[in-house]
This record gives sequence, structure tokens and C-alpha cells, in this order.
Amino acid sequence: MSIAQLPFIKAHATENDFVVIVDVNDELDLDAGQVAYLCNRRAGIGGDGLLRVVRSGETGRWFMDYRNADGSIAEMCGNGIRAFAHVLVAEELEASREFEVDTRAGVKTIRVLDADGTQATVSVGMGPVAVTGVSTARMGEQQFAGIGVDVGNPHLACVIPGLSAEELEGMEFSQPEFDHEFFPEGVNVEVLTELSGATGDTGGEVHMRVWERGVGETRSCGTGTVAAAQAALADAGIEDGEVTVNVPGGAVRVQLAGGEATMTGPSTIVARGQLAGALA
Repeated sequence: MSIAQLPFIKAHATENDFVVIVDVNDELDLDAGQVAYLCNRRAGIGGDGLLRVVRSGETGRWFMDYRNADGSIAEMCGNGIRAFAHVLVAEELEASREFEVDTRAGVKTIRVLDADGTQATVSVGMGPVAVTGVSTARMGEQQFAGIGVDVGNPHLACVIPGLSAEELEGMEFSQPEFDHEFFPEGVNVEVLTELSGATGDTGGEVHMRVWERGVGETRSCGTGTVAAAQAALADAGIEDGEVTVNVPGGAVRVQLAGGEATMTGPSTIVARGQLAGALA
């Protein structure tokens, strides 16, 4: 595959946006600098991360090679995998609407509920969700306490008592300071409101903002919404339930049951194009 004329797809899932490269036969070896160039919003295509679509020679399943915007490798991206699945169906690479995808955080089960060339709704079995303890983070003068949540990648989800959606929207966000012994691989930090509207098995809703490692603040984070739902339910003393997580880029539904999560939300394909020259 010629890198100088590399085809790409631009997609987003609740405005967490990605450069998508279809490389079925695993012919590309993109280094961190090339990924960062493609994700650069001024010099490149622009995105919170890059998704490379590969067919695994070992398992025969699709493999989501996800990179952060700075070129670093990440284990998993919940919004990214919805966009990944959408591209598979829209580009007619996958005929089934139910299939499995390999990620660095394990195998994820996909259900494409509806899809066309631009819009889709995708449900993802996110697998086990584990609470790893209690920790804190600081952004400027603000200090947050929260719970560590492992969704295949590390999160610190901080429920702020009495915080309104409007106050969250106006909050100043910056690079967080955190406990590097607790999170040796870095951490995504979610700040969220308390659970509201919970009835029966329905966990109600929360509002969330997130700072992603290797990226910065994003409009959404799929695994972060799972961590937020887990933290919100735990804070409210609820074990299992469905939580609507509102993020700046939209909303997703997270169902937690028996220590595992299912996330359902939209995906949008914005453009299809081709690089005009060699990567920097």
C-alpha cells in the first residue's frame, strides 16, 4: 500500500473523532510520528486518535489497532470501536451485523443495530469492569477524589457532590496531576455529576467531562462513560443498572450487570479521502 496516496476515512462517535485507515492485510507500519501527523488538526487530517482496520492472521477476527493522537499505543477505545464497526459494515468489509473484534484489551462483541454509509448505532460488549481502589487527581487549584476503574484501560472517575451540569460545563480543565504509583501507565480522568432520575433497574443519568491520556480533553470517551457509569452507580449504592452518560459530544447508554458492561451509542462517517503526498 502506498503511503503517499493513502486512503482514509474520517469518523466520529459522540464527537470523539478518528482518522480510520483500512489496512486489511496488515501492510502498514505507521510510527508514532506519522500517527501524530495524521491526527494533527492543523498540519494533518485531525483526530483524537487513529484506528487501523486489520484482519488478524492468528484469529481471523478483525483487529482494532488504536493509537492516541500523540502516536502512543492504547489498549482500547469505546467510541473508537463503534466507529470501527461502522466502517466495517459501511465499507462492506463485514457482512454480519453481529461479530467479534480483537483489541489490546481483549475480544469485544459487536452488534450493529442500524447502519448506512454515514450513520450507525452500535452496541459493544465492553467486557469486565473492575474497581481498583480510591485515588485523587488535581487540575490547577481543583482536587478531585474518585475511584479507579479498569475497563481494559485505566480511569479515575470522580463524582462531585452537588455539581450541576452547568457548573461542569463551565469548569476549567487542564492536564491532571495524579498518583503515578496508582496509575503507572497513566490515566483517563472523568469528572461527573451525581446520578439523577434512577428508578428500578434504570440508573438514571449523569453528565461527564474527560481528560484522556495522550490526547487532552475530548468531546467524549467511550471507556470513560463506562467508568463514569460504574462510579455513579457505586456512589448511589446501586450495583447494576443502565445509565445515560451525557458528554459534550452527545450521549451513550451504559448497561452494567454482573461486573460487565454494554455500551450503546452512535457513529458518524464524516468523509472519505486520500492523502495528497507522503507522510511527514
